[in-house]
Amino acid sequence: MPLILMCGYPCSGKTGRVAQFTEYVHANTDLKVVVVCDDFTTFDKNTCYATPSMEKLVRGSLKSNVERHLNSDCLVLVDSLNYIKGFRYELYCVARQLKTTHCVMVCECSAAQTKKWNEERDSKCDCYTDQIMDALIMRFEPPDDRNRWDNPLFTILPEDEVPCEKILDALLKRAAPPPNQSTQSRPLSSAGFLHDLDRRTQEVVTAIMDSQRTCFVGDNITIPSCKEKLILNRHLTMAELSRLRRQFITYSKMHPVDDSNKIPTLFVQYLQNTLM
Repeated sequence: MPLILMCGYPCSGKTGRVAQFTEYVHANTDLKVVVVCDDFTTFDKNTCYATPSMEKLVRGSLKSNVERHLNSDCLVLVDSLNYIKGFRYELYCVARQLKTTHCVMVCECSAAQTKKWNEERDSKCDCYTDQIMDALIMRFEPPDDRNRWDNPLFTILPEDEVPCEKILDALLKRAAPPPNQSTQSRPLSSAGFLHDLDRRTQEVVTAIMDSQRTCFVGDNITIPSCKEKLILNRHLTMAELSRLRRQFITYSKMHPVDDSNKIPTLFVQYLQNTLM
């Protein structure tokens, strides 16, 4: 189901907007809504954002929760700062891998206003320190709808209403972007595919090295279990064949074949084209 990333300065009203949107969804649709927030149960927010290592742990936990809930039948809202464009891209890739839509909702407001709202919070435990507040505002990377991971982008000012209907239309009436190689996990053709790939390519390398002892440059080398012959244009070293074998294995993991008996022929074709 779709993913909505909240974005904005600390204390810019993101949680309130999440509540408004959730209320609208429950009143007008049958969708289930799950809100994923930062985990501040172990350390308070000021401690989490004080060091890069602690912040990385918080983002890792947030991403894991998003991945877990996106697999179920619900709409996921990420109520967090999401101020780093690289992290927004990671969550975009998660949505794309699962073939679902996403959008970004940014609560735009001045730094002075967010600092005022931070000071007005009831509990000191919920407040950011001035040092952390200034650091997060300085590091904020605003979303840009020219970036595919920030599009569609909905900008909400403090006086605006949440455009709930437009957001739902952008999520539910639009096709999800197709996954590409960077986000798609390709299943192997069979449980023993990697074993066959390693064994059969090694057999080809061994056959070539053995044939070179008796063949001359220009001869055709016959490879066992292979329908094609390899034309020996020059002497090949074990180091060179091993390097090409590793390249072929890497490629084959992403593009597995249904019949492992084709591996020797495909490897020989790969060698012939590469060594021409």
